[in-house]
Amino acid sequence: MHWADFRAQRLSERDVPQVIVSGITPSGEFHIGHLREILTAEMIHRACLDAGLDSRYVFIVDSMDPLRRVYDFLSPEYEKYIGVPLAYIPAPNPDGTPSTGSVSYAEYFLNPFEEALKEIGVVPDDMVWNHKTYEDGKFAEMIDKAIGSRQEIREIIMTVSGRDLPEDWFPYSPRGPNGSMDGVRVTNYEYPFVSWVDENGVTGTADIRKADGKMPWRVDWAARWIIHQVTCEPAGKDHGAAGGSFDTGFPSCEVLGGTPPEKIVYEWIQLKGMGPMSSSSGVTIGPMEALSLVPPEILRYVIARSKIGRHIEFDTGSALFEMADEYERLLSRVETGEISKRMQTRIDTRKGALRLSQVVRNSDPSDSIAGVSFRHLSMLAQIKSSDEEVWESLRNSGHLSGNPSDSLVVRLTKMRNWIGGSHFPEDARIIIQTVIGDSFRENTSEEQKIFLRRLSKSLEDCEWSQDSIREIIRECTIICELVPRDGFSALYWALLGRGHGPRASALISEMDKRVLIDLLSGV
Repeated sequence: MHWADFRAQRLSERDVPQVIVSGITPSGEFHIGHLREILTAEMIHRACLDAGLDSRYVFIVDSMDPLRRVYDFLSPEYEKYIGVPLAYIPAPNPDGTPSTGSVSYAEYFLNPFEEALKEIGVVPDDMVWNHKTYEDGKFAEMIDKAIGSRQEIREIIMTVSGRDLPEDWFPYSPRGPNGSMDGVRVTNYEYPFVSWVDENGVTGTADIRKADGKMPWRVDWAARWIIHQVTCEPAGKDHGAAGGSFDTGFPSCEVLGGTPPEKIVYEWIQLKGMGPMSSSSGVTIGPMEALSLVPPEILRYVIARSKIGRHIEFDTGSALFEMADEYERLLSRVETGEISKRMQTRIDTRKGALRLSQVVRNSDPSDSIAGVSFRHLSMLAQIKSSDEEVWESLRNSGHLSGNPSDSLVVRLTKMRNWIGGSHFPEDARIIIQTVIGDSFRENTSEEQKIFLRRLSKSLEDCEWSQDSIREIIRECTIICELVPRDGFSALYWALLGRGHGPRASALISEMDKRVLIDLLSGV
């Protein structure tokens, strides 16, 4: 059983309408690490629907969260906005200075991310901006209850998290005269007003029925579970660790009169060789950038194929070949013969991953198959100057009949983006040599040179197809008493200037016959 189907089965035991939630804080540019939470929640929602459950997927934007510091991409002018909710801060200009337009800081960073979500098939039933929930007074009851139970909630947070909270700790942070929650202390509460004083001695009141302030994160999270009737909200391992937000949120939620959601903790996505992705550290690859390289169903498959509690190492280099080709193999795989219970479990899990990888729910996975491996397509995209030449090569090799599918057209476009960018693996780049260089002479023996000269003659009368070329190469290695590995190594040094490359017969079949023979005969 796929992990999303298992979670749906667990949620069905609650016997209530399911509300699956994921959220995000629009404090800066997003990276695909954020997709782990979002797609985990969205896939559980899809699994609930597939199981016949009443389910809604809600996306919460933490727009009431304050600006915590002046990030590297912001100008010093943003110093005055520290502590102000992101919904009430101006968007940055390209030079990092505050803009004078109507777009907020939160909208500026969320809007392009929304576009990426649509492309990857994430369409929430409801997009909730948290500052509007405060503005509409939907937090008022929870704030009032939290204030009435503040000593109990304070004790929960201190006991569970090990944090030391002051005696006058208050589960609500009012906004001061400049809109910031920093340096503002509560002096009194009489529903619906919280009295406060700031660090300069300025006093005022905040109306809990408006967005005049917000609850601290650990209490805010517990309150929104009740407000939105959340039954499931996956969260990262930092929130799920002992003493984390889950452990304080559950009892706090019960104190506020609610039922906590299912606890689901996911591991982070790491960028290969660089650790967990982080906007603040600069270890990122943006979702739109990733989608320019990888078809959306493959990006979904990265999440769907991995167990929630296992970290994902996102490799924009050679491992992408393996991931994409694994997806294609699963689509075309047919299980035959006797199947054990363990094998059936693996089959069901794979089928679940494919089902949940589709951009459009319940669409046929076969519609997304390209019919040609990533590795072969990357070779053609590098040695063929036009798309039509690629299609013609695929027709000649039997990969394509007639016009290319929409999936294949998209795949080639993204492949060209990948090849032209910084993420394409250097060892997969193909530059056909026009002359025999010094690297060839330094790395090949006389026996290998004899093999290539023999091969060039044998290819003269060879049918120019992969199968015929492969057979000629095999025959020549036998005649020259050369182990196949040394024969292929010599070929790659002559053709590519290095000792390895794509399948030799496939590469040669795409080259001009006369050019190839002249090159090899001159060794």
